[in-house]
Amino acid sequence: MSELGLKPATSPHRGGETRALAALDDIIANESYTTTFSKPSTAPTAFSPQATTLLSPHHHFGSLSVRLFYHRVQEVINRPANKKRASTIPTNLIGQLLFRDMYFGAQAALGYSFAQTYNNSHVRFVPWHLPSKVDPSNGLITGEHTIDSEEAETWFQRWKSGRTGFPWIDALMRQLRQEGWIHHLGRHAVACFLTRGGCYIDWERGAEVFEEWLIDHETSCNSGNWQWLSCTAFFAQFYRCYSPIAFPKKWDDEGAFVRHFVPELKEYSKKYIYEPWRAPIADQKKWGCLIKGEQLGEEGNLKVYPKPMFDFNERRGICIEGVKNAYHVGLYGDDPRVKDGSWRKLFDDRAEGPTEGTEGPTVEGQSATVDGDE
Repeated sequence: MSELGLKPATSPHRGGETRALAALDDIIANESYTTTFSKPSTAPTAFSPQATTLLSPHHHFGSLSVRLFYHRVQEVINRPANKKRASTIPTNLIGQLLFRDMYFGAQAALGYSFAQTYNNSHVRFVPWHLPSKVDPSNGLITGEHTIDSEEAETWFQRWKSGRTGFPWIDALMRQLRQEGWIHHLGRHAVACFLTRGGCYIDWERGAEVFEEWLIDHETSCNSGNWQWLSCTAFFAQFYRCYSPIAFPKKWDDEGAFVRHFVPELKEYSKKYIYEPWRAPIADQKKWGCLIKGEQLGEEGNLKVYPKPMFDFNERRGICIEGVKNAYHVGLYGDDPRVKDGSWRKLFDDRAEGPTEGTEGPTVEGQSATVDGDE
């Protein structure tokens, strides 16, 4: 790799059919695990080893047949001794394949528009911060976005780089960047945080980051899961948000996951591992890391970890009200008012997101007044 000018891999995960088949053999050999597997019961904080199969990258690259996986798992589940204790669809291993096929089917039905809000008939329109730019020649998002709020752009960059000031979120984003993989519930946590549970930033921004970094990325599954977690499709309980403090405590009270991926906090007591900004200054110095500012760094012989970029409870309330209002307005991505920008007429100027005024543009280079006047 060095001769090709490539940097050494940071991910411990390796590909190839030989490894894939060996991993599958190990899973099948563990009859209890295969039979009773239930995705919601697996720990998102487990990392050495992880709590799930980690076969999804092999499905993506074709080093493991989905059909082979299905039949070998089904064979174990169907054994008479296992039928009564077997977990069931949708949480069992077969259910995970069905979720995958569900998203593939949705993408097949809608085509390119499935991976965006604009012109998507099944995705609710929410006036998120940092909306995508759209190419007027084909109606597809361009990969660029409008910075309607400098604050939101700062939040997005801090989220992406793992320096939000919330250790659970930062640990997950650093794991993603380093390894190309995070647990399904970890993906839930960071997606909820970026969209309806904190930042109120367009789910398409998060989907782009996942597309860049995930080694098991599938456009259909990635887009579908971001729509689910942003409550714009598939799931509508927008008032249920993942707390970056309470949720990880349930799985890892000692904070081992955070200590591993956010090593500047490794000496912090478990009382403060998910809320280090609450630790007394004397303890921060004793543990070798100050909580201040917005950047990672050093101050003398001490590490520096940023303060939280906002009050989570306050932002959660703002986001919930914003999505609730968008549900009340009731637009979908293929609505003519979404396409011409006149949706702004339906939102109060003070609503969260780029709702000010009465004009677009939502399509790059185009705008329309509410009344259709040029």
